[in-house]
Amino acid sequence: MRITRRGFVALVGGATLTALGYLAFGWPWRKTSFECPEGNGISEYRTLGRTGYSVSILTIGGCGPGMATSVDNAVQAFECAISKGINMVDVAPSYGQAEVRLGSLISKYRDRLVVAEKTLQRTRDGAWGELNQSLNRLMIDNFDIYQFHAVGTLEELDQIFGEKGAMKAFLEAKDQGLIKNIGITAHDDMRIVLAALDRFDFDTVMIPINAGSLIHPAPENDFRPVLEVAKDRNMGVMAIKSIAKGRWTTSYRNYQTWYEPLDEQEDIDSALRFTLSQEPVASCPLVCDVSLWSKMISAGERFVELDEDGQSQTVEYLRQKGVRPLFPEDLWQTI
Repeated sequence: MRITRRGFVALVGGATLTALGYLAFGWPWRKTSFECPEGNGISEYRTLGRTGYSVSILTIGGCGPGMATSVDNAVQAFECAISKGINMVDVAPSYGQAEVRLGSLISKYRDRLVVAEKTLQRTRDGAWGELNQSLNRLMIDNFDIYQFHAVGTLEELDQIFGEKGAMKAFLEAKDQGLIKNIGITAHDDMRIVLAALDRFDFDTVMIPINAGSLIHPAPENDFRPVLEVAKDRNMGVMAIKSIAKGRWTTSYRNYQTWYEPLDEQEDIDSALRFTLSQEPVASCPLVCDVSLWSKMISAGERFVELDEDGQSQTVEYLRQKGVRPLFPEDLWQTI
């Protein structure tokens, strides 16, 4: 049976994700390591659209600490990010042990953090249950952003916006002050994102934005139409999969990301510069393997925005380094 990433994440949650993730995706049984890089920290902050939040160009991705095989590494990575001036965190119940491991830390630093949370629930009752669970685990009173996680089909949209759909819970929670902004995230089909934006005026959107999508653009992976809508509506934009090289082509996988990441410092620098040069991208979450955070933070510390020529040159450079689009899957299989 073929298991898609979205189907897998929806199928398992909590601690199960860490263990089964290794089996489903072939991740090696290794201890992730973390070292905080030298440097002066993140110096660039951007306004996250109409939310008004000033956020660092890198975000603490809860997936990394949640999937780390050592609690110590998870805590060290989080504390390092805070010390480097990163002031936004993005968490989800499906990120292994993220909520449990990071709850006390997020509560500790709540005054300086923009906290974004997500749910895979598509019904009103399911979303309310998970919202309350996440608030309790993180030991905070509200979320700055609450997002529909990994929306990938029109059927999911129909359920979300249905009579007993999760959007009702979101709106009720916002009226009660439990969430301040409503967002949506997607992993693999920008057409679905555009359809969602036609149905609701979201405050934020989180989508894959990387050079691979422009190496072989297709309706599913071309992020540019979504960014145009975001600019017109002053929506906050967060970019995921910024350092993706492509899908794994080997059985042994030396990182805990479901895709093969770039791991040379120069390549990570180039990839992040490309992604963060796409207007109106505000921030990029750190990836699901804390062993890569040091290089990503270093790249963020040295970030310089690219002009159009620089972006074109970077796309060509990354093409030569073997970068390919993650989606659509049938396109990836032919290149």
